[in-house]
Amino acid sequence: MSDDIRNLHEPPAGSPRPRPGQSLKPEPDEHPLDAEINRALDSATGRPVDPEVELKRQWDEDLEAELEKALEGFDPEKVPGSMNRRARSEHVPAGASPGSPRGPQPSKGTRTGTVVRVRENEIIVDLGTKSEGFIPVSQFGSNKPLPNVGDSIEVMVDRYDPTAGLTRLNLKGAAVEADWESVQRGMVVEARVTKAIKGGLEVEVDCMRGFLPVGQIELGYVADPEVYVNQRFQVIVTEANPREKNLVVSRKALLEQQRAELREKTWAELQEGQVRKGTVRSIKDFGAFVDLGGVDGLIHVSDLAWSRGVKVEDVVKIGDEVEVKVLKIEREKDRVGLGLKQLAPSPWDTVEHRYGRGQVVKGKVVKLMEFGAFVEIEPGVEGLIHISELAPGRVRRVRDVVQEGQDVDARILDIDAEQKRMSLSIKPTAKDEPLAADEEPDGEEPPKPKKVRKVPLKGGLGDRDAGLFG
Repeated sequence: MSDDIRNLHEPPAGSPRPRPGQSLKPEPDEHPLDAEINRALDSATGRPVDPEVELKRQWDEDLEAELEKALEGFDPEKVPGSMNRRARSEHVPAGASPGSPRGPQPSKGTRTGTVVRVRENEIIVDLGTKSEGFIPVSQFGSNKPLPNVGDSIEVMVDRYDPTAGLTRLNLKGAAVEADWESVQRGMVVEARVTKAIKGGLEVEVDCMRGFLPVGQIELGYVADPEVYVNQRFQVIVTEANPREKNLVVSRKALLEQQRAELREKTWAELQEGQVRKGTVRSIKDFGAFVDLGGVDGLIHVSDLAWSRGVKVEDVVKIGDEVEVKVLKIEREKDRVGLGLKQLAPSPWDTVEHRYGRGQVVKGKVVKLMEFGAFVEIEPGVEGLIHISELAPGRVRRVRDVVQEGQDVDARILDIDAEQKRMSLSIKPTAKDEPLAADEEPDGEEPPKPKKVRKVPLKGGLGDRDAGLFG
């Protein structure tokens, strides 16, 4: 448009401007300047200006026509990443914005397509639309051969798979598989173990085959996965890929979630002196760890039984349900000390009624020390043979007289049930052994005989030598 026409289009200063949508048709009292503008526009465009139509609208139509003429012969589908307006309308469902993750919504029903690719797990089929479809190979079964590229195949449209970017198809007449859209990552589902395979378990979740890794079965180590076959339990879906038919689940992740929730509750209720039930989770040489409900406590080997030298596995087994007593709690270190023997009566409670001073008992040497040897009289009751009570003479080393594991007959010297102490002696007894200080003799001790001199005295002759000093 020339400057003269642009200047003529501008109304004189002070005159009202036309509002959007206001017709430029001259009124009966049209100003001569308006008539001059219309004549200038007719001359510039080469066609008369319709006063009944907005000037902007007329120019938009002209520009649209020029663009259409300039784009004649241009195919936008040949440009990578481009899509013309018709293609977008076919791929974007009504009411959805372009780029919606749901993609096109295919019309359901039976369709005939052409096989364009055969892959390991799926058959790609061209349905004659902008989007191709795929059929899982598993639908063909073992008795039906796979089609070849170019074969026509009758399929049933299922739904659009946004993960694959393709339409999911089902082979006509084939059994429809479970809906993969119902299984998503993070969901808690029930799984049935069908068999043990390399690296874990094969499970079935809502008619779909899945995999449970051996490291995700329990919180601890699993030695034999075979024991879980035919069991049912809840698991968390960790991976679900409908296109690849890949379903991975974890029972350990669910157990950890449940354990964390239970742990807070248990710590709030735990107090020293309580008697609680738990499950033996692991066994070590120094004791057994018991799960009290999200919190692990340790039963030290010395608190398993009243007997000395017991082995942990001889008292408890992994998985045993036990009742224990809470002995000590260290919350800042997350430590709990437990006792098992404390719930059984101590043999020292009745030891004074069953044994007395001077009684000879049988026992076994269980430990040697520099100052003596400990002898077990019965499970939980031990006595000490001091080094001075090992033999009548002086003993330099305890092991010169007794050895660990040796059976001995010992005499009880003293019992202190409150302190759980017992003094023993294995000195041989003799009839001429001196009596104890607190015992009185039965009669007077006979006088000792005088010694007979065998060597004569030298010197004077005594009374017989009267003239010695005379």
